[in-house]
Parts: sequence; structure tokens; C-alpha cells
Amino acid sequence: MAARTDHQPLLVRALPVYVTAAGLLLMAPIVIVIVLAFGDQGVVKFPPEAYGLRWFKAFFGDSRWQKALGSSLLVAALSCAMATALGFMAAYAMARGRFGMKKLVLSFVLMPMIVPHVITAIAMYFVSAPLNMVGNPVWIALCHSVLSLPIVLLILLSALQGVDANLERAALSLGSSRLRVFTHVVIPLAWPGIVSAALFAFLASFDELVISLFLAGVRAETLPVRIWNSLHLQVEPIIAAVSAFLIGVTALTLLLDAGIRRSRELLRGRERHAA
Repeated sequence: MAARTDHQPLLVRALPVYVTAAGLLLMAPIVIVIVLAFGDQGVVKFPPEAYGLRWFKAFFGDSRWQKALGSSLLVAALSCAMATALGFMAAYAMARGRFGMKKLVLSFVLMPMIVPHVITAIAMYFVSAPLNMVGNPVWIALCHSVLSLPIVLLILLSALQGVDANLERAALSLGSSRLRVFTHVVIPLAWPGIVSAALFAFLASFDELVISLFLAGVRAETLPVRIWNSLHLQVEPIIAAVSAFLIGVTALTLLLDAGIRRSRELLRGRERHAA
């Protein structure tokens, strides 16, 4: 026991060093891609010999890349709306409903997080091809929402657990209908969680590659698919700019979610202080 006690301070001091080294190792590829995005030469070289916005201008000025960006935004927005609406109803049923096999139903809904994406994508393709749905943005968004739904469900289950059910009972006892309680009590109280879930659903669809590779075709080529197809020909410097743009969208979404959570905590703190 004495030997273990002697080594414990050493382990405690080494842990921050290990965490910092692991964080830097994970961040290194992201930093390299961002640096390459600002290179001004015609080939991919690290570190760049010159810096500029040449490849960002090429990205925003190329109609093919802009079409792919538009397809990604459309699919992600539709998928976000579908997954958030369905996920909220499922989370509310899980949080408030009283029915058997609730854990089994929850496990079934969470299966897309466990099954490899490539298997899901192949299954979706064999369903989509006979229906002539390959390249249909709405159908692709629906398939993306299958992957986003578990994320939305977990976030909203946590959010709804923080909503006091007694407030709903009080509203019902005062004569409000179920629909009015749902729209005027539940949704406003769970709104920060709904926004957070919607942001992650958007991000999951916007960055999705595997399912889009099988379902996008040539009619609805998304930005990740466009990057993939470009890499088959050559490693263009414009790909670094597009990757940096995707990293920026991801970082902005996470910062927005963190801001929403922070404002929610501050609001709760004020409510407790006032009480």
C-alpha cells in the first residue's frame, strides 16, 4: 500500500502532461489542414512557401463546389428538421410515457449509432435504387436523419428530464388541453435542448460521407462527396480550403451550442437566486 501511495503523486502530475500531449496530437492534423488552406502555391506543400486566400476564392468562385455546398446545406437543413421533430416526439414519449419494453424501443432507436455506417448505407441503397430515389435530396435527408435521430433523442431525453412534470399537471388541472400544454409549457422549457439537438443533427448530416456516397449520385452531390471525388483525381490545394471551411462550420456550431448551454445555466442560476 505504501508503494502505491508513493507513486500516486507522480501519476497525478503526469496526467495533465499526458492529456495535453494527446490533445496536441489530435489537433495537429486540423492545424496542418488550416495552414495548407491559406497556402498560395499551386501544389500542396507544408509549410506553404507563400500565404493568401487564393484557394478560398477558388472555392467560392467555382460553380461546381458551390452547387455541392448548396446540396449539403439543403440536405442538412431538411435532415435537421426531420430528426429534431421526430426525435423530440420520441424523447417526450420516452420521458413521459408509461409503456412496456421502453428499454427495448430505446435500444432499437439507438441502433444506427452501433451499426457501421457502411452497412446502413448499403441497406439504404438497396431500398433506394428500386424506388428511383438515388439523387433525391429529400430522400437523402431522410436517410441522414436516421443517423441523426439517436443523437437528437439522447440530447432531448436529458433536456426533458430537467422539465418538471408537475408544471404540465398544473396546466392540465387549470383546463389546458394536451396540445396547449405541449406547445406552451413543454416546448418553451425544453427549447435550449431542442436548439442544441438541432445543431448536432445539422452537423451530423452536413459532414456525412458514407451514406451520401451511395445515395447522392450526380444530381445531389454533397460537399463531402465532392471532396471524395476530387481526391480520386489529384490532391488539389482547393480541397484544403474546403476542409478548412468544414472545420470552421463545425467549430462555429459547437461554439453556438456551448453559448446556448452557458446562457441556459446562467438563467437557471438567476432563477435559483430569485427563489
